[in-house]
Amino acid sequence: MSLDNRTALFRMPIALRWRDLDAFNHVNNSNFMTYLEEARIRWFESLDEEWVTEETAPLLAAVQMNYRVPIPYPAEVIVELFADRVGNTSVTVGHTIASADGATLYADGHVVMVWIDRASGRPTPLPDSVRRAASR
Repeated sequence: MSLDNRTALFRMPIALRWRDLDAFNHVNNSNFMTYLEEARIRWFESLDEEWVTEETAPLLAAVQMNYRVPIPYPAEVIVELFADRVGNTSVTVGHTIASADGATLYADGHVVMVWIDRASGRPTPLPDSVRRAASR
């Protein structure tokens, strides 16, 4: 169970790298997005089903990031992903970045992923694999 009692779709530990730090000796805010991106891709890959094709692909349509507490170095964090909403052509994936022991919430928020037809750029139905996984 997560910090806010939602059941996570996916959990991924990340060991911070020295290069993740900024001039203030904590993790630069842009790296939070990289951690989330890595977790989303690993979640999609863990489905062991098709989620991207030559014809369709996901695009990031919106991002909400609430920076709660700076992440110090060295540390290991846990990224958790949640299905906040499953639509016809999109999925809203909630996220948290917390300390490995779960005691400190560093960031939370959500992203909206929209699947598009690569040729037209228009929305296309959410892949069945993503719909099933996010609806569990």
